[in-house]
Amino acid sequence: MPLADGALLEARGLVRRYGRTTILAGLDLSVAAGECLLLLGTNGVGKSTLLRTLAGLARPEAGSVTIGGAAVKEARHRLGYLAHDTLLYDDLTVTENLAFAAELQGRAYADVVPAAIEAARLGEHRHRLVRHLSRGLAQRTALARALLHAPPVLLLDEPYTGLDAKSAADLTAFLVDYVAGGCAIVLVGHRPDEGWEAVTRVAVLAKGRWAFDAPRPASPAEMAIRYREALDG
Repeated sequence: MPLADGALLEARGLVRRYGRTTILAGLDLSVAAGECLLLLGTNGVGKSTLLRTLAGLARPEAGSVTIGGAAVKEARHRLGYLAHDTLLYDDLTVTENLAFAAELQGRAYADVVPAAIEAARLGEHRHRLVRHLSRGLAQRTALARALLHAPPVLLLDEPYTGLDAKSAADLTAFLVDYVAGGCAIVLVGHRPDEGWEAVTRVAVLAKGRWAFDAPRPASPAEMAIRYREALDG
């Protein structure tokens, strides 16, 4: 994957191993402002490991990650990370979850929570307990938490899992707006059509390397073909 000047998110030579298995084999990655990279690959190939490494939650055995040119450990405030599990508190409301997260970050409620609720389109659900939310609404609440500090880089691990058609459409609409605002997104997906309207680039991870990396093809059908070819190559 080519490295771009002025990239918001950049990784160079990432290496990760589990025992004798190499998960990331000297991987390079670059995502610029206004890009949404859809990251595909078979189960267990290392997509989530890569995302955790980019977020600074897993240390690579070799290589580096920078956010806006700064080491990730110094620039974590510039990225938002949405894990596969929402990690919300079931017995708190949407607003209470966000208020608690804001307090942990040392941020004033009024400065960040209302804007995050609006960005994630949660206004009519803000007083509901998380345990009573659908998977889609819980996912949007977790997304709102990741947006509290308005990060220019957003890392999303399989955010479409378990969403119905409307929730998926709402998430895609949000991603379209976020990318249009000049941010960078890395989106781990199961299918080559996930988040299609927001995606600008697609990369396929296989055997620790990039099997495919190109601007988004003209249609989901074409992308499905390219995906199969990358896996078979």
